[in-house]
Parts: sequence; C-alpha cells; structure tokens
Amino acid sequence: MEEKNIQTLAEFRELLSTRQYTALRTLANNMNESDLAEIMEGMEDEDMLKMFRLFPKELAADVFSQLEPDSQQYIISSLSEKEAGLIIDHLDSDDAADLLEEMPANVVSKILANARPDTRQDINHLLRYEDDSAGSVMTVEFVDLKETMTVTDALGRIRQLGKDCATADECYVLDAKRKLIGLISLRHLVLRQPQEIIHDIMNTDVISCTTSTDEEKVANLFKKYDLTAMPVVDNETRMVGIITVDDVMDIMEKETTEDMEKMAAIIPSDKSYLKTGVIETWKKRFPWLLLLMISATFTGKIITSYEDALSKFVVLTAYIPMLMDTGGNAGSQASTEVVRALSLDQIGFRDFFKIVFKEMRVGLLCGVTLAGANFLKCIWIDGVTPTIAAIVCLTIICAIVISKIAASALTMAVDRVHLDPAVVASPMLTTVIDAVSLMIYFLIATAMLGI
Repeated sequence: MEEKNIQTLAEFRELLSTRQYTALRTLANNMNESDLAEIMEGMEDEDMLKMFRLFPKELAADVFSQLEPDSQQYIISSLSEKEAGLIIDHLDSDDAADLLEEMPANVVSKILANARPDTRQDINHLLRYEDDSAGSVMTVEFVDLKETMTVTDALGRIRQLGKDCATADECYVLDAKRKLIGLISLRHLVLRQPQEIIHDIMNTDVISCTTSTDEEKVANLFKKYDLTAMPVVDNETRMVGIITVDDVMDIMEKETTEDMEKMAAIIPSDKSYLKTGVIETWKKRFPWLLLLMISATFTGKIITSYEDALSKFVVLTAYIPMLMDTGGNAGSQASTEVVRALSLDQIGFRDFFKIVFKEMRVGLLCGVTLAGANFLKCIWIDGVTPTIAAIVCLTIICAIVISKIAASALTMAVDRVHLDPAVVASPMLTTVIDAVSLMIYFLIATAMLGI
C-alpha cells in the first residue's frame, strides 16, 4: 500500500471510531475508487462493511468492483437482499456475473430476485458462457447506432445511453438484425457536420471477436491492433457485447499469474497470496510436490543401477549434481521461451520443426561452450584425468542438446492438443531431464571406461 493511502487509512479509522460519518463521506467522495478499495482491504471486515454502507450507491458500486473477490463476497453476503440487489444493479454486467458465479446458488437467486429485470437478464446471459471465453468477460452495455442516423441523432443516442455504458468512446453501428456493420468514435462524431449520415462516415473495417474466443487471444488482439475496446459477436455476427481495456488488463494479469504458478508446480488460485489461508496454500502445493517426489525416485533407481561403476570411479559421483542441474536448467530455458512466444501468439505448431532445429543449434553452441570451460576446470582445478574430464564434457553437450530439443518439442506438442504448455515448463520437465542426463552420463562413462 502506498504511503499516502496508509495515512488515509488511519484517518478513515479515526473518523469511524469517532462516528464522524459526514466527514468520512466527504473524504471518500474526493478520492479515487481504486485507492478507496485498497484502503478498505487494509481494514478489519466489520470496519470495511461499515464504511461501505456509508458510501453513495454509485460510489459503492465503483469501489466494490475494485475489491478482492473474498471481500466482495463478505460484503454482498452481509448486506440485505435489497441492498445487494441495488449494488448489483450499479455494477457493470461482467463484474456482476463474475461475482455471482463464485457465490452459492441460493444466495445468487435471492440477489437476482431483488435486481432490476434488465440486470437479471444481462447477468443470466453472461453466465451461460464458458470460463476464459470472451463471452464470460464482456459487458453488454454499449452504445449502438443505426446507419441511417445523422450525427445529431447519434450524439443524442450517446447522451441517452452513455452514462450506463462501460465506454462511450467507441460507438457500434448495427443493422436491423443487430449485425455489426461498422463503428465510429465519439471524437470523429463531434468533428463531423450535424446532418451527415452515419453510413457515410463510419469505419467498416472492424476488429471483433466471437463469444467463444479464448480470452488470452482477445488480449493478444488488443495488443496487436492497439485497441481500447473490442466488439463481441455471436456465431451469426450479431453484436452481443464489448470487452474494454480494463478487462484485458485483468485477463493479462490472470494469465501471467497462472503461467507462473504452473511453471512453479503450483495449482493456480484466484486469491492473492495474503488472502490464501495456510490449508488452502498446502492444498495447492502438495499434489505437485508429491508427484515430483515420486518421479524423482527414478533418478535414484538409475544411480543404484550403476553402483559398480561409481564404486570403481568414485570421482564420477562429484559431477552428478552439476550435470543434472545443467540439463534441467537448459530445458527450462527452452520451454519458458517457447511458452512465452506461444502465449503472445508469436509462434504456432506450424513452426514446430523450425523451433526444434533452432533449439538444437542453440543447445549445441551452449553445450560446446560450457564443455570447454568445464574441461579446463576439471583438469586445472579438480585434477582429474583427461578421460574423466572428457566424459563429463561429452555428457554436458549431449544433455543440453537433448534437453532443449525435448523441452521445445514437448511444449509445442502439448499446446497442439489444447493443453496448457505452462504445465510442461514446470519442475516435472526438469525431473524428467535430470533422469535423462544421468542415463547419458552413465552410458558414456561405461563406454569410455570399459566398465
């Protein structure tokens, strides 16, 4: 929390404790809703609820949409059904749908029963769409125009609808069947003559997505075309909603967090770190740790099967950790870069052989470089024989090349079958590569030492 918000938090606490509610409302009305949400997150639940009840309805809805999911659920569950219905009415439809999707069905039905019919219809409409699709994150409030309108008519329409829409900067032109045929910006409208017809001045080259488009692909389209809003259409190109840039920022944060957690072998969660309890954190982490522990037993089996070689050349044991780490790290590098390129839509399965060939060459260069440096270390610092040094260095080259090929190929293959490639770039991949590196090491050692 920023220092200014820490000071304001203390001020709000003082106003609450001394019951200076008018002064509290005045202070809150002059603040940004994001700052207010951050301050409320630092309060005890009872104080947060008390402060929330003091806000005007529109400010309350704006602040509510910025709160963490568990704080939202606490507040909405603590309000009366009528109060909760009013808050839902003032929320953007996508924010309301996201909130209600996480709540018990009996609570949702009671809240919706107290919401306006149009709000209820919009929310029920959004709840039909699959998670992580464009339909699930869009808002259904937008400014729609007819192509036969004049500029004057269009500006009147914006005044009528704009206050209830997520944005009025972009206006969408629909035909009689509500099919999207064009768009025009508010800035463009203001600069045109009053009697000009929308059909003559609208832009017909519209970037849109469908309700089933994956939200991560939507975020990539925003970046590619530098958009602030994007229309969402159904399978018959009828416009059903829009996605705004603030929704995309949430999507990008969510996707990045998910990828980071999966790459660290953690089951993703929607809650922030401090809001996640010890038991819940344990549940997220132990399944992967258990699986990795079991898979690591294969590494132990490999070492056990070569006990005779290790007993005759004990010096080989000293290089096992270094070789395993080097192979695992090389694989992680390749998979991480490929996962990132896939998420940014920079590559696709069509580039499979190009990517694998590139990683093979990179692996060869890295392997030769590291092997050269390691050979000098083995001879001058470790004092081992040239044969032992050669075994270690050959293993480094083979392990790095194979690790990079396997990591990139497996990541691409997993993405091809529509699974999350971030899972491949986890310690599971490192564990597999560790075992492969050991196998290579002992095969080379037995061949060159004749054991």
